[in-house]
Amino acid sequence: MNLFRPRGRAVPSPTKVTLEQRWRAQLDGHIISLRCSPDGTQLAAALADGPITILAMTGERLHELPGHGLGTTAVAWHPNGRLLASAGQDGHVRLWESQTGVQALALRHATSWVERVSYDASGRYLAAAAGRSLRVWDALAHLVCEHTDHASTIADLAWKPGLPQIAAVAYGGTTLWGLDARTPLRRYAWKGSSLVLAWSPDGAMFATGDQDQTVHFWYAASGNDLQMWGYETKMRELAWDPTSRYLATGGGRDVAVWDTRASNKGPEESTPIMLGLHEAYLRALTYQHAETNIAPAMLASAGQDGLVALWRPTRSQKPLAQYAFPAPVSQLIWTPDDQALAVGCDDGTVALLALR
Repeated sequence: MNLFRPRGRAVPSPTKVTLEQRWRAQLDGHIISLRCSPDGTQLAAALADGPITILAMTGERLHELPGHGLGTTAVAWHPNGRLLASAGQDGHVRLWESQTGVQALALRHATSWVERVSYDASGRYLAAAAGRSLRVWDALAHLVCEHTDHASTIADLAWKPGLPQIAAVAYGGTTLWGLDARTPLRRYAWKGSSLVLAWSPDGAMFATGDQDQTVHFWYAASGNDLQMWGYETKMRELAWDPTSRYLATGGGRDVAVWDTRASNKGPEESTPIMLGLHEAYLRALTYQHAETNIAPAMLASAGQDGLVALWRPTRSQKPLAQYAFPAPVSQLIWTPDDQALAVGCDDGTVALLALR
């Protein structure tokens, strides 16, 4: 389906929701990865050139970690919050004790850099991708499996919700792996290059953002797929709402929100909700983790224009609230209680914006 259509500009309207900056810290470099601890008490901010800072949610700097030589690429919290995993260009996955800042373990992965790292929801397994290799370790740091059967460098990986299965995306499509199988559980083939992958919370679908300015919807059970095109730039921004019904996509200046239950054919014959506000390309999209009894989950967007905006797309195409930073935003995440947004910027700014 072709997305292209004239771009409208929503006019902000008064709202009871506002964003208030609680604190702001200045780090020395581009924020490449930003993650809240599961209990919401700590925030890990990784710089592209290596160092990692752990901050309290009050803004206090707790630990300065050396990170990875040549550069850090990603961080991920263990579900219990006691360990922080990091990946980097030195070919290692490193585990850090969050209370002391001490390195607990260094797992050698490859001679090339490690691009992605992720714990499964149970915390029993840690996965990391380096080049064409996907490795999974258990809680005792024993190597559980290694899968190298990928056509090209793995661009992204994501655990399937509710199951010990992990999907890796690369040129040629997505591969779904089990932990005790030498062959893939399933291949979702596509002759193109995907950059990011996001599972719907119910595990029924996943979406990929692609190099050729498209988005793919994949039905996990059947393997059927839909493709949406007409975006301004390559697709790196995907966010599912907590009900698994709506997918927000970037790929330009406007947010497009697709309804996967719009018809019997899913989003194929539907028109997305278009949210126009940003004057530069989007950098991040994120939905709250849960709905409330009185309102659907809010969507937050951020872009190269330094603007952070809040939306309830199914209720209005006008933003609920806005907050502007002087530098492009690179990272945007909700705190676990959905009451604040942690923001990271290209100039090293880390800030907490609370709902009021």
